[in-house]
Amino acid sequence: MKLYSANSPLSPAILRSRARFLTSCSVSTSQSQEDLSVSPIPEPYLKLDEFGSTIEREIASHRSNSVLTQDHVIEVLLRNQNDPRSALNYFKWAEKQRGFVRGVDALCILLHILTKSRRIQAAHFLLNRHVSGNSSPSASVLIDRLLDTSQKCSSDSRVFNYVVHSFIEAGRIEDAAECFDRLIESGNIPGIRTRNALLTALVKANMMQKARVLFEEMVVRGFDCDCFTLDMIMHACFKEEKPEDAVKYFREMRSNGMEMDATAYNTVIRAVCKKPDSRAACEFLEEMKDKNLVPCESTYTYVIGACVKQGNMIEALRLKDEGFGSKLPMNLVIATSLVKAYCVLGNLDRALDLFTQMIESGITPNKVTFSVLIDGCYKNGNARKAYELHEQMKAAGIPPTFFTYNSLILGFLKANCSQEAMRLFDEAVECKVASVVTYNIIIYWLCKEGRMGEACNIFDKMAYGGVEPSEVSYNHLILGYCRQGNMDLASKVFNEMNDRGMKPNVITYSTLMDGYFKKGEVDQALSVHGQMMQRRICPNDYTFNTIISGLSKAGKTSEADAMLKNFMSEGFIPTCMTFNSMLDGLIKEGSMSTALAIYRDMTKLGVPPNVITYTTMIDGFCKGNNIYLAQSVHNEMKMRGLDLDLPAYSALIDGLCKNGNMRGAHEVFSELLEVGLSPNTIVYNSLISGFRNQRNMEAAISLFRRMCDEGVECDLATYTTLIDGLLRADNVPFALELYSEMLNKGITPDHIIYTVLINGLCEKGHWETAREFLEEMNGKNVPPNVCIYNTLIAIYVKEGNLDEAFRLHDEMLEWGLVPDDRTLDILVNSPLEKNASVVGV
Repeated sequence: MKLYSANSPLSPAILRSRARFLTSCSVSTSQSQEDLSVSPIPEPYLKLDEFGSTIEREIASHRSNSVLTQDHVIEVLLRNQNDPRSALNYFKWAEKQRGFVRGVDALCILLHILTKSRRIQAAHFLLNRHVSGNSSPSASVLIDRLLDTSQKCSSDSRVFNYVVHSFIEAGRIEDAAECFDRLIESGNIPGIRTRNALLTALVKANMMQKARVLFEEMVVRGFDCDCFTLDMIMHACFKEEKPEDAVKYFREMRSNGMEMDATAYNTVIRAVCKKPDSRAACEFLEEMKDKNLVPCESTYTYVIGACVKQGNMIEALRLKDEGFGSKLPMNLVIATSLVKAYCVLGNLDRALDLFTQMIESGITPNKVTFSVLIDGCYKNGNARKAYELHEQMKAAGIPPTFFTYNSLILGFLKANCSQEAMRLFDEAVECKVASVVTYNIIIYWLCKEGRMGEACNIFDKMAYGGVEPSEVSYNHLILGYCRQGNMDLASKVFNEMNDRGMKPNVITYSTLMDGYFKKGEVDQALSVHGQMMQRRICPNDYTFNTIISGLSKAGKTSEADAMLKNFMSEGFIPTCMTFNSMLDGLIKEGSMSTALAIYRDMTKLGVPPNVITYTTMIDGFCKGNNIYLAQSVHNEMKMRGLDLDLPAYSALIDGLCKNGNMRGAHEVFSELLEVGLSPNTIVYNSLISGFRNQRNMEAAISLFRRMCDEGVECDLATYTTLIDGLLRADNVPFALELYSEMLNKGITPDHIIYTVLINGLCEKGHWETAREFLEEMNGKNVPPNVCIYNTLIAIYVKEGNLDEAFRLHDEMLEWGLVPDDRTLDILVNSPLEKNASVVGV
């Protein structure tokens, strides 16, 4: 049995080290104290006529019927120490004699004689024959007898190395290790090649723990170790799937002064790439090149792959140019990794170009290459190209995987091509490659679209197709029903989940709680939380935030605060989102002082406020008419280096406008433009309303024109505010023109704009036109309000047309409107000679 087998599962690096080891073993005995070269053909035994005279006399004097004792054989061997050839043949003759009991001592004496005289082949053959035989001595006995007999004749320490090797070659690895231990105890240290051979045998036999003990004992005792030793123990770490230990051994040996070779670097780079740790891999690679060691193709492959896995795409592409630009040929693994790198960077065109170059250079893409590129197309918004690759993949005889179908389906759903997505889903089901993830993608999309009936059909189809639903499948259905506010069906799915033995997880419970909170069923939501705790399912941050947010939105901020303190005692660390929910609830309740206290608690805990926090505070202060504090919050945001978002600017502008501070509002508006934000309809409406209130219709109209020029939508509120301002400014023609423009844009008027028109026209004396708008309201089935009828009734009373005034009163009753005190005052108490007052907006 050879020490190294051609079928060994060792890495290429170790096989190369093995070749160096065998080559080094072939030197002559004069070159090395530990010559282990062994010919596969043993030295032939000599013929009897070649015996020395002493041996001849011994054989001649032996009577055929007498017993040959081991002591006598040992005595003869010792007398012929200087004639190893005769001693060997005498031992061979003795073994054949009837009644001779072969002893270990005679064998050991002969081994010493042969080793000392450089009869290496004969000694090795003799050892192998005895170690492999049925009556082989135990390792401890053989070593002990070798040590004892070495005192009877001059010995060569190499014989101990040969013993270890013989046990290894015989497959008796445990015995080889026992020999090694006994030799260490006796102070006969085996040479480095023997130590490496034993280490190799232990690793090949998957005796990893003993291999580690051997290696660490070598290091602790200060035995010489070389790169082969290190490479072998690192390989053991790989077999144990502990690459981090391989890195640890490399660093330790390097710090001990070992000069690393290319194989050691290649192996440690492979180890750090397993984690992956692309930064360490790149550092080792640079260190390797600094020592003028040449990285091999696999090394670059490992490092580039690690960079891609960790998202270090720029470094991956640099290494590609360095390693494969001119030195090494591109391979499939590298090409696939680089395709993924380009896809992650969003450079889909470059990924597709590289894919084409692969094919042109003779590299055949596999299913991984296609899957990576198809996934890249989906994530970069090119579903059509992904489908082309899918067809190309099938044409090449590569069956698409569920991963491929999942990417394609997600891509088409993202592109709002639901028919193509469903067709691919049906294809995946028909090909029997649809996984539970594939079904879950479709179920989630249908639930998101509110198509719960279809989602349930797909769920049932999954069961019929032999695919077991997962917790995610049930969670999607529960989420869909919760979004629709159908908590009865959500609860039904939850119960079915339990009945089927599927354990609800933290997402399940949190989703149900959120659904109940949004529907206002706070007690039921808290009951679900209680069930969750009874089942000892640990809540996560989403759970805690759901409860805090739900209580806050339900106006139970004091309970939310108490719950927060309780959660924090259990180890929950509140986030900015947690405090934002409470702030929003408190501000909606009008409890600004409590909101400020929560804000201070937030900063004390070291939770930095975000834009939503400040926006909520600004909006609350503005609605509470506390513009000074709102502006202070704005200034604090800028001090913290946070940029206001559009809702924050909108809230601040609206507050300033309602407070009549149009100069301040305009300054904030200018700041909004300077930071690169585009004002929306809400911002413009606030400014237009502010200028209307100050009767500055020129500025209001100017903003209106700007809205139109910038393509910002003018809504019903925009036209209502402008028409009201224009009527107040006695610009009736322009007001009616804007009303016509609004109708032409397809904007449907409501009772508010009719109230503005009718009241404003009546105030300006355009009673008939006002009356026409009332008739238009009736024609469009827009119910008038009491204010409109009061205005028109007052006009007819003023004209003395009491019949029309009372007819309008009856019409108001027909609409189901209840006359107010003002209506009765106009009809009953106003004398004809007095002017009837006109009710304003």
